[in-house]
Amino acid sequence: METEQLYSEYKPLLFSLAYRMLGSVMDAEDIVQETFLTVYKSGLDHIQNMKAYMCKIVTNRCLELLRSTSKQRGVYIGTWLPEPLVTDASDETDPMQSYLQKEAISTAYLLLLQQLSYVERAVFLLREAMQYDYEEIADIVGKSSANCRQIFHRARRSLSVKHDPDHLEHSDREQTASLVEQFMSALTSGDAAQIMKCLSTDAVLFTDGGGKVKVLPQPLHGHLRISSIMAVYFKKFPWSFTYRNTLVNGLPGIVVYIDEKKLTVISFKVLVGKIVNLYIVANPDKLTHVH
Repeated sequence: METEQLYSEYKPLLFSLAYRMLGSVMDAEDIVQETFLTVYKSGLDHIQNMKAYMCKIVTNRCLELLRSTSKQRGVYIGTWLPEPLVTDASDETDPMQSYLQKEAISTAYLLLLQQLSYVERAVFLLREAMQYDYEEIADIVGKSSANCRQIFHRARRSLSVKHDPDHLEHSDREQTASLVEQFMSALTSGDAAQIMKCLSTDAVLFTDGGGKVKVLPQPLHGHLRISSIMAVYFKKFPWSFTYRNTLVNGLPGIVVYIDEKKLTVISFKVLVGKIVNLYIVANPDKLTHVH
């Protein structure tokens, strides 16, 4: 297989695996690049199953990085949210976009995965998302196939995946996009009553500033409190702001700009025509890859 063909065929798959393992776009991209360099340097002739070989490298690199940075995560200031993956819904010719839009990468789903241990996360994704059999997973993570089977079922029970809508096919994007547009219209006008109409009564607002931007230190619960806070969201900025509709983690979302500089990325979890979760990432370190 030619180098360019190899890169084109496997990059979306490997990035999807790394991103869901790490919740970081930049780290996922770095690990995918390192994986291809490793493969090219070692040569291709001896590799019998290229997909399994490359997924093994990516998984092990992710596990190493997660273990080495676990202390940093433990002292993270405020709520931790994954780096938003912002893509252009109109670019249907990009194979990466096409692949990722079919995957379960919503913010809510990534946060569910964070509840698992590193190895549980790897086994779960390799089995559930990559459709590997237990013998292949055992070779990748260095455990027995019987152990991997136990780990997978334990992880699945822990996440209650069968009952989580984010793990199923995404809801109608047009309906979600319409609700997001209604929400943003109410947000920009500062209309608390209209904002509240878009939210479920038990909605939760999560904000991530990473200690570098002042945000809510803890998640905020309830549509009344959230609408009151969000109604003054843009009023505190005396200068011009704009926003654009895009896809954030495969679902309709928003990028907000102040004087053409990135301010926040907002993503949503929508159920039964209402916003149940709002995720606002304002940590500038997590927005550097957003165009």
